[in-house]
Amino acid sequence: MSAGDRLRTAWRLIREFSGERAYEIYLEHQRREHPGEPVLTEREFWRRHIDARDSAPRVGCC
Repeated sequence: MSAGDRLRTAWRLIREFSGERAYEIYLEHQRREHPGEPVLTEREFWRRHIDARDSAPRVGCC
């Protein structure tokens, strides 16, 4: 594995852990599990994502 490949993999993991890839993961899931069905726009996805998180806040500090 080249240094560039390792860097891309590390960057992808950082984005995944931070939640930044959530929309990309949603699109991958939709294409794989629900082909042909309409998908949410990125704006619609994040609105629902944030609303769901706000309606069920986590207890505690972490």
